[in-house]
Amino acid sequence: MIHAVLRGLRSDDAEDVLAAFQSNDDMSRQGRVANLDEAQDYVRRLISQDSVHVPYAIDDGGRLVGLVCVSVDREDLTGWFWYWIHADYRGSGLVKRGATAVANWALNDGGLERLELGHRVNNPASGAVARAAGFIKEGTERQKFLVDGNRIDVDTYGRLRTDPAPQGPVLPMESCLH
Repeated sequence: MIHAVLRGLRSDDAEDVLAAFQSNDDMSRQGRVANLDEAQDYVRRLISQDSVHVPYAIDDGGRLVGLVCVSVDREDLTGWFWYWIHADYRGSGLVKRGATAVANWALNDGGLERLELGHRVNNPASGAVARAAGFIKEGTERQKFLVDGNRIDVDTYGRLRTDPAPQGPVLPMESCLH
């Protein structure tokens, strides 16, 4: 049984980050993490004092199984919103519940006015997460990404502070980062 919570990303999460990146080849779209040193660097970049990122770990029983993050632009009060999860937890609803909680936080207590995200059109599960977290599809960027020699369209979404908050379950947040 899953008893997940959201908590701040910690330096000791590097091994679980590596495990998530090794869980499926498509995780390479999230960055390069092929060994423990790269996982430690990945975590360090996200949690450093001068980082623009606000990363929340999806924690199941003390183990990081996913990440929901906002990359903040303080000047414009906007954030680029992104998420990933270990392949073994896909379809569990954890990312939807975590993304909803983090988006709600960012647009209320986090002081942002707009969140944005994009996902490959061949990844409909990511679009389902976005919609569940209250994001509204704003368009499609044609042939934005080059993946394995193929051009892939990207659906773009936004959520404004003034948009209605989604209804439904959210993951509890154990600790706020800011």
